[in-house]
Parts: sequence; C-alpha cells; structure tokens
Amino acid sequence: MASSLDLGVARLDTLPENEARAALLRCCGSARWASLMLDARPYRDADRLFEAAERAWAATEAADWLEAFSHHPRIGDRTALEARFAATRAWSSGEQGGVTTAANDVLDALAEGNSTYEARFGHVFLVCASGKTAPEMLELLHRRLPNAPETELRVAAGEQSRITRLRLSRLLQELTP
Repeated sequence: MASSLDLGVARLDTLPENEARAALLRCCGSARWASLMLDARPYRDADRLFEAAERAWAATEAADWLEAFSHHPRIGDRTALEARFAATRAWSSGEQGGVTTAANDVLDALAEGNSTYEARFGHVFLVCASGKTAPEMLELLHRRLPNAPETELRVAAGEQSRITRLRLSRLLQELTP
C-alpha cells in the first residue's frame, strides 16, 4: 500500500527535469546533489527517494557542501530569510520556529555567535533547527565553535543531510494531490 509520501514521489518522478531540479534545489542547494538526484529517477517510493538522497549526499564534496550551506539564512536572521531566501522562506521559518519566541538577548547572542562562527569557519552556522529552541541552538553554536575547521565542516554537512531529509518530506507533501 502506497503512503501519502509515495504519491508525492510519483509526481516528482514525472516532473519535467527543470521543474524537478528546481524542486530538489529547494531541499538542498547543491547543484551536484540535485543532478545526482535527477540521475537517480525514478524513485518509485519515499524510501528509495530518501536512500537516493543519502547516496547523492555521500557522493558530494566540500565545495558542494559549502554551496548547499550558502542557501541557508543565519539562524535567527529574519531579515535575510525574507529578502534572500524567498524560495525556502516558509520551510526555513518553520525549521527556525524556536527563534520566534526568543528573548532579545538570546537573538543578540545568536547574531554575535553567527558572526564569530562565520569568521572562524567561512560558512553559515548550520543546524537542523526543527524542534530546537533558540537557547538550545545558541548552546550548540557555542559547543561547536572550538571544533577544528575540517571537523566542523563534516558536522555541518551532517546537519545539511538531516535538513534535506526534512525538506524532501515537505516537498513530497506539497506534491501530493
């Protein structure tokens, strides 16, 4: 018996390539990952789609990861979310829901921590924020700051993989008739 997500997969399988690429890029901003995902079609069901996503992400490299990271707003940066990330605004807003009720001092600390993080690592602080409060995200940011750059790049890539899976699920829900 097909799940509701499988109905979305059936639709994704039949989208024209340019539409499927655009949809996949909303889930993960790496062009290489999206190309690998297109090459893996048809998926036939959600499990195979998620497996293809994991395989494709495992086949990417640091430059692809950085490209994907560049498609994310800073945690707590609502201005960037509205202006630059319009295509994923609703998803990112939901993922970062924990910052909507955060106290100003926590938002200020996140902004400062984001700046410190970016200066140290050269990319946005990336965390799968779904279900996390702003103080929890701030704690994670501070915990990860001492990481070696190579270690942190891999940690952030793992977070991107989790975000991609969540976004693929949301995409499938949107595509379900």
